[in-house]
Amino acid sequence: MFSLIIVCIIALLAISSSRVRDTELSPIPLKISDQLSKLWEIAHQGMRENRLLRAEKALLTILKMDQKNAAAYNRLGILYAKQKEYKDAIDCFEIASSIEPTASSLHNLGLIYLETENYQNAAAAFEQALKLEDGLAARHIAYAKVHEKLGNDKIVLAELERAAELEPNKESFMLLHKAYESRGMIEQADDVAKKVQTLIMPTGQPKRIMRPKRVVV
Repeated sequence: MFSLIIVCIIALLAISSSRVRDTELSPIPLKISDQLSKLWEIAHQGMRENRLLRAEKALLTILKMDQKNAAAYNRLGILYAKQKEYKDAIDCFEIASSIEPTASSLHNLGLIYLETENYQNAAAAFEQALKLEDGLAARHIAYAKVHEKLGNDKIVLAELERAAELEPNKESFMLLHKAYESRGMIEQADDVAKKVQTLIMPTGQPKRIMRPKRVVV
């Protein structure tokens, strides 16, 4: 179940970054730049249609033409993660982060380390990602998850509280509620439960729907 969550988070976090980074081509001749653009389109289409071998070939070709393309390494890492080829995914994310450290590549690296139970490296990668960008609840939730494995309750609660603050939705509140409840913090858990109920239950009286009058022609 957690593997599926990881893949979903990776995909969501990659969408926005890839749209920006994929178009930032190196200062190379126009003809090669056009070829790279076509290869990126093939890679994107292959990922969308789950034609992963086609996408992989396109990305590897991009890297042959532009060996320091961090975006291509990051996307290739995502592709390998989807296929549970975690060693190759780690290699790709590490290379991407060494070329150009971004919150996305570091977060993805942390997710793979977490999945492979390398918790210390996962914590280090998430921490670096948060230093670059700390405005997404998903980053704080992942950081809390790894510190839960490491037994650092204080960090777990702080990160889940931050996630709920950034995105006060049912998911973030439920994770925080569970964390409080499992630690015997009943009063705090009850407060969060009330917030969840506020999100679920509509406020005030339901509006009456005004039906148009029937007109006989």
